[in-house]
Amino acid sequence: MVTLDVWIRDELVGVLAHDPQANRFRFDYTADWRKAEHRFPLSPQIPLQRPEGETAEQHSAQVRQFFENLLPEGEALDHAAQAAGTARSNLVGLLVHLGKETAGALRVTLTGQRADVAAEAELREVTPAQLSQRIRERENLPFSVWDGKVRLSIAGYQDKIAVYEREGRWYLVEGGRLASTQIVKPVPVREQLASLPANEHMSMQLARRVGLEVAQTRLVYVPEPVLLVRRFDRVEVGDEVRRLHIVDGCQALGLAVAMKYERAYGDAPEVAHLRDGVSLPKLFALIDHSPVPAVDRLGLLRWAIFQVLIGNTDAHGKNVSFFCDRQGLRLAPAYDLVCMEALDAGFGHSYAMAIGDAFSEDQLTPYEWAHFAYLCKLPFRLVAHELGALADKALAAMDDLLAEMGQHAVPRPVAQRFKEVVAATCMRQRAHAKQIARFKRSDFE
Repeated sequence: MVTLDVWIRDELVGVLAHDPQANRFRFDYTADWRKAEHRFPLSPQIPLQRPEGETAEQHSAQVRQFFENLLPEGEALDHAAQAAGTARSNLVGLLVHLGKETAGALRVTLTGQRADVAAEAELREVTPAQLSQRIRERENLPFSVWDGKVRLSIAGYQDKIAVYEREGRWYLVEGGRLASTQIVKPVPVREQLASLPANEHMSMQLARRVGLEVAQTRLVYVPEPVLLVRRFDRVEVGDEVRRLHIVDGCQALGLAVAMKYERAYGDAPEVAHLRDGVSLPKLFALIDHSPVPAVDRLGLLRWAIFQVLIGNTDAHGKNVSFFCDRQGLRLAPAYDLVCMEALDAGFGHSYAMAIGDAFSEDQLTPYEWAHFAYLCKLPFRLVAHELGALADKALAAMDDLLAEMGQHAVPRPVAQRFKEVVAATCMRQRAHAKQIARFKRSDFE
């Protein structure tokens, strides 16, 4: 039996155990954590008290899925496993090497290795010149590996590292009371995605202008374009960086990373009807765990509408997160917003999660918007109002946004293509908004 300790700051929250013979996991909260006034579960699917009737197999699956969702995906996971000297399927081995700087508040250590937050933090500066060199070397050296250590412990496919920023300088940080405060996302290796940092920055800035709560972003050039994303799960207080616990949609729903798309088995005709993955109705059901359900319900509605307006077909279950504390779940700021069509990189047009039964804009009608409202238990008039209002706000903000992007050295063709795609979608969806409220719940019962 191998055991890992799971910490929040200097408090031991629980112990993760793995039986290699049975390949079964178990997580037990410590007695001190269960008695603490500020206690809370890691996720709704791993409550402080084991549910009556839950089998060992069911518990193991929930635990494994929660911790696997902390890991990177795709090639980033391959690189992490190679650098750590373990298999990509070895969750315990990966957590040993990646668990000290995860998304959210958790730190994972081998049992007996205390998470010493009182120690002096180790800082390793990353200069713009070094960052530029590593961006150019990525075909031969994984971007997530620096000084022989894996520096990526954040879920997702895209190249990125996490740095601590102080007085305009960037540092790789380990230990102590400090932690990373920025996600660094370089221009992708694939030439067709060269505009991705600018595209994501424009999408995030547009979201902010129309009233969504979003992570702070900025573009820098080293000279390659790099997107910096301020971590909303980190708060600087004096000389300390405090970590806030968050869970993504998969973790909150108790689903594996492979289920982040609603059609988890693909869009082929023989499996298109299988919709077992993360969906908007399932995400809206999580709002029942919020201490401010009206606020979070409106926030999630605006998030869903905005994905349609910018054509973000890759808005899946791991691209929405919730703060998790003793009060419950609260919707976190939006992140990873991208206008996929404006990239002109040959991506598919299927939505990661359907609006009603519509998996593409071609299928999206006033009826499907109303169907979405019915499934998510939202007032039809609210959906109609928010769709029209967000489309109007996006159209009104576009020219000022492009002027600002010009000041940030975003190439004019990139900004113009973004405007063309988003404006056309907003015009089409604004026309739908006027017809949604004419439907009634009885139309879907």
